[in-house]
Amino acid sequence: MMGYYLIAILIFIVSLYVSNKLKSKFKHYSKVHLQNGMSGREIAEKMLADNGIYDVKVISTPGMLTDHYNPAKKTINLSEAVYTQRNAAAAAVAAHECGHAVQHAKAYSWLQMRSKLVPVVSVASRFSQWVIFGGLMLMATTAMGSTVLLIGIIMFGLGTLFSFITLPVEYDASNRALAWLETENMLNSQEHKAAEDSLKWAARTYVVAAVGSLATLLYFLSIYMGRD
Repeated sequence: MMGYYLIAILIFIVSLYVSNKLKSKFKHYSKVHLQNGMSGREIAEKMLADNGIYDVKVISTPGMLTDHYNPAKKTINLSEAVYTQRNAAAAAVAAHECGHAVQHAKAYSWLQMRSKLVPVVSVASRFSQWVIFGGLMLMATTAMGSTVLLIGIIMFGLGTLFSFITLPVEYDASNRALAWLETENMLNSQEHKAAEDSLKWAARTYVVAAVGSLATLLYFLSIYMGRD
């Protein structure tokens, strides 16, 4: 199990670096105030309207970097700072979350695929590691251990698949956001570069999660292949 702990530590270090970098970028770009004077809420409402979306509500949610789009309730949930502030970071986040609403309205295939996986993955990811560790312990005493381990690996694999499907969803939402911000002349060149850099670092958090999940999956798979 030493290999597992080494992978976990490495993933943790990289994730911590990217997360801290993201926070510092948002803090820095929060000082780049928009010349148009619009808040994150106003940016979001305009992007929704420009895309003909009138059944999605923009609301404020507590916390930092807690912004998300809820397709079930059709709400753009913006963190308190993004909702009220008038800077490049807030504009980037607000437009990105609206990008998800546009994906939903246009039945973007990757978003639909991810949504269908949510119920299964939410259960599988909760129990997969327990099943894997149970299988590893049982392998020392019974042949059933390999079967239990394989079931756990399959469950973990669903979570890995979900993390990779998330990547095109997130990148596409950012691309839609940046394209709209540029097309509608919402930001000047300095503000647009700040928004673009903010979204790049946000996307890297998903890349790290996906690669880390894949590395862990391959490690457990190698154990199964080696002992089966």
